[in-house]
Amino acid sequence: MEGFPTLVSFKESRRKLTEVIKYRILETVEVALEDALNRVCAEDIVAPIDLPEFDRSAVDGYAVVAEDTFGSSPNNPVELKLIGKAYAGMKPSDIPKIDRGKAVEIYTGARLPEGANAVVMVEHTNKLGDSIEVLYPVSPYQNVSKRGEDYRKGELVIRKGTMIRPWHIGALAALNIPKVKVLRKARFAILSTGSELVEVGSELKEGNVVNSSKPMLKSLLKELGCEVLDLGTIPDDLEKIKESIKEGLRVADAVVITGGTSVGELDLVPEAINSLGKPGLVVHGIMMRPGKPTGFGIIDNKPVFMLSGLPVAALVGFQNFIKPSIQMMLGLSEEPKITVIGKLTRRIANPHGVMSFVRVRVMRKGDAYYIEPLMLTGSGLISTLTKANGMLTIPEDVEGYDEGEEVEVELFQPIETVVG
Repeated sequence: MEGFPTLVSFKESRRKLTEVIKYRILETVEVALEDALNRVCAEDIVAPIDLPEFDRSAVDGYAVVAEDTFGSSPNNPVELKLIGKAYAGMKPSDIPKIDRGKAVEIYTGARLPEGANAVVMVEHTNKLGDSIEVLYPVSPYQNVSKRGEDYRKGELVIRKGTMIRPWHIGALAALNIPKVKVLRKARFAILSTGSELVEVGSELKEGNVVNSSKPMLKSLLKELGCEVLDLGTIPDDLEKIKESIKEGLRVADAVVITGGTSVGELDLVPEAINSLGKPGLVVHGIMMRPGKPTGFGIIDNKPVFMLSGLPVAALVGFQNFIKPSIQMMLGLSEEPKITVIGKLTRRIANPHGVMSFVRVRVMRKGDAYYIEPLMLTGSGLISTLTKANGMLTIPEDVEGYDEGEEVEVELFQPIETVVG
């Protein structure tokens, strides 16, 4: 067994990733509005109509000519004659027109009667049979949603490349847009290698190891909106690995392989990738921990990712190489991260030139935050992920942090509050 012939820096690995992924934007498909959630908008969407399409009441009350109410007060109310009612959905021809000295009873969402320019809230009036007393003045267009105040016809509603969220769905529904052009979902084929591995639920025999990395990675891909094709778990056999990779390339946009990525006798994935097409491996072996065996290549113009079979290392490799690849394929910017600054409870050392990702427990005591490192090594200890609520990144040019030093941590679970 020999070590990696060369290791690529984390920064250079990310640069090379951008070079091989950046032009692989997915095609456009049209979907029903209710299916557009968490999809990427493939075109600028502009308002086809004004919203609202007419001046309408924002409250329950009385439509009036604002100037008739000037000077009114509880001690000196203005009396106006009631001439009808206006409900939401009424035809304009069924709504009475207003002259000076008149008022129309109106409800939220109803079209403002012709001649009116304001609405007095019902709380600011007294009803006297066929007339009302106005107790407080209103200014022109007070309590009125004016035509186009939400969106003007032709105004940009959603910019191309935006992830469609629930509020976007609401806006498009209000504008009566039933279909949306979005980028199709990325399709990822995933397989694991290792003769010792068995699938979840199998009857365990001596020497078996349950494959935990593949289910986790499938969940991560689904969480990012990808279609996932499971190619199973393959024994340490070069020809079988090659056949599975070729099948993945046939049915998907990219292939993810866990296990068999290091430099041992049975780590056959790098050889398989290099034998299937050019340029083959682009990066194999990255100066990061955990996840040094992480790599990626190109076969038949499609990316193939290699991740460690150990769950923590696989997660770190996914977050730093596959997730940004999906974002590039969808034309998305990098997501903002939720971070917190706190004091380290103990010192952490870091090898020079290595980008390290430390699972940490973030605790709040009073108004202070404390960061407890769980483990820097131990890539197979998945408990360090379930017990952690944050990840501390140590850059390549930093040799560690001292106890009590303030560091910034990315959160992926709620902060723990410690009493006492």
